[in-house]
Amino acid sequence: MKNMKQISKKVHSSMEDVYIHVDTTKSSFKKEKKKILNTPIKQIDIVKSKSLVDFVDSFKHMSIQARRIGECASVYENMLTDRRRPTIFLGIAGPLIAGGLRKVIRDMIEYGIVDVVVSTGAILYQDLFQTFGYKHYKGSPNADDAYLRKHLINRIYDTYVDDEKFVKLDTWVGRFAESLEARTYSSREFLYKLGKFINDPDSILGTAARRGVPVFSPALNDSSIGIGLTDYYHIMKKKKSDNKFLIDPIRDNYEITQIVVKSKATSAIYVAGGVPKNYINDSVVMGYIFRKVTGGHIYAFQVTTDAPHWGGLSGSTLDEGKSWGKVNLKAHRAMAFVEPTVSLPLIVGYIIQKKVWKNRKRLLYSWKDDILTGIKPGRKVNIIR
Repeated sequence: MKNMKQISKKVHSSMEDVYIHVDTTKSSFKKEKKKILNTPIKQIDIVKSKSLVDFVDSFKHMSIQARRIGECASVYENMLTDRRRPTIFLGIAGPLIAGGLRKVIRDMIEYGIVDVVVSTGAILYQDLFQTFGYKHYKGSPNADDAYLRKHLINRIYDTYVDDEKFVKLDTWVGRFAESLEARTYSSREFLYKLGKFINDPDSILGTAARRGVPVFSPALNDSSIGIGLTDYYHIMKKKKSDNKFLIDPIRDNYEITQIVVKSKATSAIYVAGGVPKNYINDSVVMGYIFRKVTGGHIYAFQVTTDAPHWGGLSGSTLDEGKSWGKVNLKAHRAMAFVEPTVSLPLIVGYIIQKKVWKNRKRLLYSWKDDILTGIKPGRKVNIIR
């Protein structure tokens, strides 16, 4: 029986006429080909991976979306260790708490690996919902929705929530607004006051208030928090009171842009997309109002299931953001097209378990009404377990 070397020699000789238009003997051809084929794919070894850090590190040497998750983890690590101390903006959208990511987002704040949060109102409402001891329950995407409605149960894909609890909490939000001084607020100031009221160590809003991390929700109206505030507005109307609590969305623009222009540099994390992604990007564009062009985010990564070819913002590439000046021309960036309940715990878990946060300092913000009077690094992150 012929050995492998003999068979290979025969194959090589039989292929000499295949590439008649390519001179495979030229040194330049060989050099360029070797340059292209210089990094082999490594097969993942799940037996040797003893930790989440090992597991995600191995993704970096794979392909498809595994490699993209590994790239996102690398970009995140670099933005956290950059000596310029970029201010990190986290944009969150989608059914993240219904999906089980509440503590992951809370830990990003607690471990000091984000500096500003921009969220949909729904995520913050569901955080508040859990704070009251209300739960999200396992369900089925194939449920009889008419049957669920008869029992006042709402469905979020394969998750159930109690509609009676929603109405109860909506009303509470209205009463909370009524307890505040009747004047104009930004969503940041309102959510800070709401967070200070919360006594739940796993709360996103509560942790953000305790750690001094600003939380913006530019689409707060489009959520159950907005419904509760509409209830409050209606009560004030019936009382014929012109002295009302109000949220000014343009004040949000004014405040978040000040954070951008007063930061040495900025970076962005986009979970899903939607309004939070666009808002974080627009905060860079609005820098010209303060006569400052920042050059865009120097680091950025996104995890999403939306695709670029539909033309929507949620799936748009980070390179597209360069054309708007939102992402720096030389930015370190990565995108993983993986649903966030899978991708975000892997990336955040990698950063936390690798203890990249240990030498990072929290930012201290000083506000006087809608003016950011100062932003500076404070104490190093110190997690006591």
